[in-house]
Amino acid sequence: MDFLFPLLILALLVPMFLGIRRQKKEVAKTTALQESLSVGDRILTTAGLHGTIVAMNDDTVDLEIAPGVITTWSRLVVREQIVDSAIESGEPTPNAVPEDHDNGGDTTPRLNKD
Repeated sequence: MDFLFPLLILALLVPMFLGIRRQKKEVAKTTALQESLSVGDRILTTAGLHGTIVAMNDDTVDLEIAPGVITTWSRLVVREQIVDSAIESGEPTPNAVPEDHDNGGDTTPRLNKD
């Protein structure tokens, strides 16, 4: 019975410590990403917006979301940098359905449901 209270405290503190540690790693990774950004990078924001960086400030980034459409966002909303290695190399995406010229000649790639 004497060891029950310390074991209970330990059982509560260990998961909390591990959660804090994981959160610190995520913050460090996000900070490193935001510091490594440069003009011309394609990014994804936390709102799900894809854009290309056209100008940067200490606190903001200007994103071109369509030809001629530039919006200003906080640097903190950048979630990830998009790398288009498969598109640049011309490789097909793994889930793309090949074109069916016999049944209407669909030219746009479609994705499988599964």
